[in-house]
Amino acid sequence: MFETILISIAILAISLLLLGIKMLFVKGGKFPNTHVSGNPKMRECGVGCAQSQDRASRKRSRYDEFVELKNK
Repeated sequence: MFETILISIAILAISLLLLGIKMLFVKGGKFPNTHVSGNPKMRECGVGCAQSQDRASRKRSRYDEFVELKNK
């Protein structure tokens, strides 16, 4: 039982070390931005994060939408 726990901890430590190699050993190293808004090609196409788009739509007041529809 004790050996199994030690082996599990060792595997976990090695995995974490391997995941953070770039961050730990490269000066200024950081994890890559894998978020949708971090991709320049998707930004060019107007594709954004669903949460960001929802936040932006909630900031607009309903009165502004009403005025836009009425002016069309």
